[in-house]
Amino acid sequence: MLDQVAAAFERQDYQTAAQLLKELLKRSPQDPWVQLYVGRLQEVSGKTKAAEGIYRQLLKSQTNSKLIAQARQGLQRLGGVREEPSKESRAIAQTTRQAASANPGFMILSAVPSEARSELGQRFASVMNLDLYTAKALLPSRGWKLYRAGAFAELQSVGQALESAGVPIFWAATSELEAIQVFHVSHFSTLEPNPTVVCKNDSGQLGSLSFPWSEVAQRVEGILPIFSQVVELGYRDRPEWKDKVEDYAHFCDLHLPSRRCILRIHDSRYNFKQGALASFEADTIRQRWNHLLTCLTQQLPQAPIWSDFIAFSETVDDFTVPLSRLKPHLSLSRSEDCYLDSAFHLYSTLAFLKNSAQ
Repeated sequence: MLDQVAAAFERQDYQTAAQLLKELLKRSPQDPWVQLYVGRLQEVSGKTKAAEGIYRQLLKSQTNSKLIAQARQGLQRLGGVREEPSKESRAIAQTTRQAASANPGFMILSAVPSEARSELGQRFASVMNLDLYTAKALLPSRGWKLYRAGAFAELQSVGQALESAGVPIFWAATSELEAIQVFHVSHFSTLEPNPTVVCKNDSGQLGSLSFPWSEVAQRVEGILPIFSQVVELGYRDRPEWKDKVEDYAHFCDLHLPSRRCILRIHDSRYNFKQGALASFEADTIRQRWNHLLTCLTQQLPQAPIWSDFIAFSETVDDFTVPLSRLKPHLSLSRSEDCYLDSAFHLYSTLAFLKNSAQ
């Protein structure tokens, strides 16, 4: 419905926009995009003070770069025509944009226990110039939260200030993440005493890798949705194509920090009819997959398992553009790219770097 609101503003049909927003405010009054369009409606209605208040609140509380840009544009419209930037300032801005695109990175907030939430919320608010309510709402209570994406130098500056204030945060350059090699496992040819995997690199070249189990520092597990398109009735009973989750793809990454590589196992790509697990009889791929995970647990009883990807994935919706620039290193049958694929790779490689830093 937000698309319909945007289209109504585009054709200057403010009456339809107001009707749609009235319905959206009943459903999702706190949605920042709904608030943005409410500010826009106030703006075109001549209620400039109310519109300015909404735009400024969004700038203080939100991290979505697209939303922030539109809120700033709203403030600029309210402030009248600005002076044309000088040639020098345009050059500086261009250089800054080029540096940001050449050295991007990601910033992550770690979970904050409930007993420390109030104190850390105040510190977070002080560093980031936020009100306390917004700061506490941004701090995750479970797992990791993707907080920012952008120029690594800027993330590092902000991150160091937050770190000094005791806020649990870390950041990584995209170049660090991309330096970790990924091999796609076809099957384990042996499991004992030491494993050998038959695997492919990103170019599709087939090879094998033998290593002691002690080299596996940790596992990362996650699921990714597989979508199909269905027709549903939308606004005024108009048929709309929508994505529906049809199934889930299961992944398990084995981290080998001494080799700076990840062995990525995908349930639908693993060849259960070959190698060490071929003798296990089962009716479904899910049963075979669970048996594989059980075998890994038996061989890696001490290896930590990172399994909070679902919680992490719920925090990445505002970062589809920077995520689209991160190669996911996995292959799923999709009609179009999905940012969640890159989000899983981000989650796994961040865990890899966290372990390497210890």
